[in-house]
Amino acid sequence: MTTSACLLLWLSLVCTCWAYSGLPDASFTIEENRYEPNWKSLDSRPLPQWYTDAKVGIFVHWGVFSVPSYDGAWFWEWWKGENRRQDVVDFMKKNYKPDFTYADFAKEFTATFYNPDHWAEIFKASGAK
Repeated sequence: MTTSACLLLWLSLVCTCWAYSGLPDASFTIEENRYEPNWKSLDSRPLPQWYTDAKVGIFVHWGVFSVPSYDGAWFWEWWKGENRRQDVVDFMKKNYKPDFTYADFAKEFTATFYNPDHWAEIFKASGAK
């Protein structure tokens, strides 16, 4: 390293230290609250502002599992997966041809009755934000 490079590095370091020397002390303390594993203790926690402002949220999980309109999002698992449920297996045997696959539901997932404006009205009326 050349002498001028060392001098420039040293000058940069001095200027940086001088610039930070005027900053207020950044030390602070964090209050450590300990809560007990009971409702009274947990309910003593302050609520965050976002919770006070918007207490209700809505999550919509809508997919090909809604085509058979039987049970829910875990339909495939209960029909063909490791956690089969006999009522789901029986439903499929009764209502669909033997070689029907889960992917075949996609052709019938047309969203014919999907009305996003109506959904938005319902969500707004519920108080969700």
